[in-house]
Amino acid sequence: MSEVSIIGLDIAKHVFHAHGVDVSGHVLLRKKISRAKLLPFFAAQPRCQVVLEACGGAHHWARELLKLGHDVRLIAPAYVKPFVKRQKNDAADAEAICEAAQRPSMRFVPVKTEEQQAAAMVFRGRDLLVRQRTQISNALRGHMTEYGWIAPKGLAHLEKLAALLADPLAVPQGVRSVCMLLLDSLAMLDRQIAALDKEIVRRSREDALARRLMTIPGIGPITATAILALAPPSGTFAKGRDFAAWVGLTPRQHSTGGKQKLGSISKMGERTLRRLLIIGSSAVVLQASKRGAPKGSWLEQMMARKPRMLVTVALANKTARIVWALMMKNEDYTAPVAAAA
Repeated sequence: MSEVSIIGLDIAKHVFHAHGVDVSGHVLLRKKISRAKLLPFFAAQPRCQVVLEACGGAHHWARELLKLGHDVRLIAPAYVKPFVKRQKNDAADAEAICEAAQRPSMRFVPVKTEEQQAAAMVFRGRDLLVRQRTQISNALRGHMTEYGWIAPKGLAHLEKLAALLADPLAVPQGVRSVCMLLLDSLAMLDRQIAALDKEIVRRSREDALARRLMTIPGIGPITATAILALAPPSGTFAKGRDFAAWVGLTPRQHSTGGKQKLGSISKMGERTLRRLLIIGSSAVVLQASKRGAPKGSWLEQMMARKPRMLVTVALANKTARIVWALMMKNEDYTAPVAAAA
């Protein structure tokens, strides 16, 4: 009797579905499993390949199944969706995961350690606090507009509104009390974000690779430590373009009939890294526009003939490739020598 070779596991909060096949693809197992019985079930199974979608909780279950001796793989949900037949349900999802895992060209997501996920949480938490700070500042600005007081965009300009609220006669007392609570919330968020910034800077100083990445123009402590926490090992990619494509900084293709048509960037992959790389590149382009780019450099040539935003994204793509090269070669960044005129 043949044994199960691959098990597709659809995970959820309480109920899991497993779909197992042998080496020939014949179905040998279809089972609905409760959360409490999941690990005992796999502990009793012969060692095989277990495949999950890379969704919430997948890395935790992958680590637990690895402890049991199974070969665990994670697949991006977008690569599983084409294999779902007809109606979508948990059993169909498990079967689709199993089908997708059998494709020889399938791409898998590396399983993250607890330390990697903990490092990534620093950036997720900081992003959440920054969004909340922006929401509260916009709400405060909007409320004060209703009473004839306006302030330009930016957190620095909120001091004008704070000074107005200190005057009891500026706005009605009911409005003033609510706005003061919003100001207190902003102050608390500022302290929390500053604490996370200190933690990020500390980690960047202690890690040799992070210090090496910070030698690249446009990459500071936040971007360097984010790359180490969120990006898979550099050996996962064959070349720098693959890493830039994973970040989502390569053009989207609509090519057919031998005619190449490139559109805007694909925005696939890790959105946090993409945003940080574009922000860093925008700072480099801003300084170059004010002080001038190095003579004969790639940046000078691009700024002379392309729109500023296009140059910023192109520079972010170039920076992503440099990041991959530095991680692969374990070298510091060396600025290219401009061609002689």
